Amino acid sequence: MAEYFHSVTLDKDACRGCITCVKRCPTEAIRVRDGKARIIAERCIDCGECIRVCPHHAKHAVTDPLSEIEKYKYKVVLPPPSLFGQYKRQEDLELIRAALCELGFDAVYEVAAAAELVSDATRRMLEEGELIKPVISSACPAVLRLIRIRFPHLLKNVLPLSAPMEVAARLAREKAVAVTGFKPEEIGIVFITPCPAKATAIKNPMGTEISGVDLAVSVSEIYPALLTAMNKCALEGTGPDTSQSGRMGLSWGNSGGEAAATFTVRYLAADGIENVIKVLEEMEDDRLADQDFVELNACPAGCVGGVLNIENPYVAATRMKHLRSYRPVACNNLSGDSVPKELLWDAEVAPIDALRLDPLPERSLEMMREIEKIEKSLYGLDCGSCGAPSCRALAEDIVLGFSTEDACIYLLKDKVDAVRSSMLSLKIDSRDKSGDK
Repeated sequence: MAEYFHSVTLDKDACRGCITCVKRCPTEAIRVRDGKARIIAERCIDCGECIRVCPHHAKHAVTDPLSEIEKYKYKVVLPPPSLFGQYKRQEDLELIRAALCELGFDAVYEVAAAAELVSDATRRMLEEGELIKPVISSACPAVLRLIRIRFPHLLKNVLPLSAPMEVAARLAREKAVAVTGFKPEEIGIVFITPCPAKATAIKNPMGTEISGVDLAVSVSEIYPALLTAMNKCALEGTGPDTSQSGRMGLSWGNSGGEAAATFTVRYLAADGIENVIKVLEEMEDDRLADQDFVELNACPAGCVGGVLNIENPYVAATRMKHLRSYRPVACNNLSGDSVPKELLWDAEVAPIDALRLDPLPERSLEMMREIEKIEKSLYGLDCGSCGAPSCRALAEDIVLGFSTEDACIYLLKDKVDAVRSSMLSLKIDSRDKSGDK
């Protein structure tokens, strides 16, 4: 298995050792040790929550620079639906597409167009009745990795369809080869990513062996250049509207858009990683058995809330709503009666044993007992002063050899007080003995 690639990285010079990120990480993948935050690679899902909450801007996402597109003969850009909500002048989608070409891209393939195909495939698979319900969307890579780490028993409920980004990449490359005659490897497929998790999904894809996307450029990097290009194109004028998607595809940029496109009345949509975890916990307890489809987005308000975006997610969501109001319902549908195999997963998505204490079950049980014993000796305040997110996490770190009980400031205070009392007692005894003489 290839080494896990991280989009989220730490700037140690900027890190002040506060515990803000430690307390907000959904998989307890961060510790503060020696005054600096550290990311436990195998537990990180690249949701970007630490980037969002870090007061010192010490967390960053690794993406590709826009200049990397020059190494390809033909360049195709994949704008996600959420990108169209980042600009005030988004009513004219042709202006954004023209601006992307002004930046050096030869063609534009909207991810929203592929999203409509995925929605069509989802409806067909739900109608076939062979999926285990409630069916969980596989579109958000942060949620999918979260399930693999914390909720592996729910993998059987995950929809085995490729994310729209991957479907768009495959179709865009096929179209580019047909138009240009270039070899597939001479064509660069570039995704404009709103979040670190999608950048990670390109390097470490799930459901497919190799991603069809070559580069992931962040919205935050391309935003100012695209804004300048839009102003230029507005002065020069643009051609007729050649939009590739309708309301259904564009709605994927907002929470609930994918679920609504299933046309089922029994669906649930949740956004924000903490809310997602609550929903998954209820699913584990079999409390959502009455739902047909569950859409989960790690970012607040959906992809418009991606940490690499610029605009306030709720402002962007409002713009997206206005944009959809004058679009056709959909512009893309599958041909034939069955779901094309190209849209289905072609690789296993297996659980990740990031939380397993030891490869040997017997040793894991023994370590679990040690953890419970240590946890009982702690104060149970979950204050985070030790650099771990909870007393339970500190107990686990101690058993694994990553920390000691002295990391708990309250236990350390007890030890200091005990030593102080002992020294005072010795001093008093010494005086008493001297007085007797």
